[in-house]
Amino acid sequence: MRELIGSKVGMTRVFREDGEAIPVTVIEAGPNVVVQSMTEEKHGYSAVQVGFGERAERLFNKPQRGHFAKSDVAPMRHLREIRFEGEVKVGDSLTVDMFKEGEIVDVTGVSKGLGFQGVMRRHGFKGGQKTHGQSDRERAPGSIGQASTPSRVFKGMKMGGRMGGDKVTALGLDVVRVVPEKNLILVRGTVPGKNGALVKVRISSRG
Repeated sequence: MRELIGSKVGMTRVFREDGEAIPVTVIEAGPNVVVQSMTEEKHGYSAVQVGFGERAERLFNKPQRGHFAKSDVAPMRHLREIRFEGEVKVGDSLTVDMFKEGEIVDVTGVSKGLGFQGVMRRHGFKGGQKTHGQSDRERAPGSIGQASTPSRVFKGMKMGGRMGGDKVTALGLDVVRVVPEKNLILVRGTVPGKNGALVKVRISSRG
């Protein structure tokens, strides 16, 4: 797998030569500095731990500073393990150069937290009738169970509740443009999360 962690910058559009406007999400992906390498012999799996983003060193505790000092790497805000093909060693930087225009990627992030929402927004319910004497059923869910049988609400019933703040993966996004000098990758469409949120970009395994 080829993967990078980065942050969502925002959305814009780019134009093809024929004038077609393509909506894209701009992602600042990398550079990711390799902090630790996991091997089959020692850890039971192969991966690399990479760091991304700046943060004042005084905000790290002593064990965290020691972890970075052992790798002779400056402390970084985010640490994540990623699967990576190829030979890398501690201190190497992974950049957007690994992606090419036209490739298909998957982007994983945490969706925007929307707080408590009702069934119409959360599940797409149409609401109750707006006439025939009703006064407060326009956005209600309706029946959630019977009184005598089963005398309870089944687990998994679609009801109002917390919405958003979930790990979500946008699958099969086209890489429209790569800007290595600015560590940017532009992918077609939307990706989860608000601007500035941490995201992971990886080559899609679905084609």
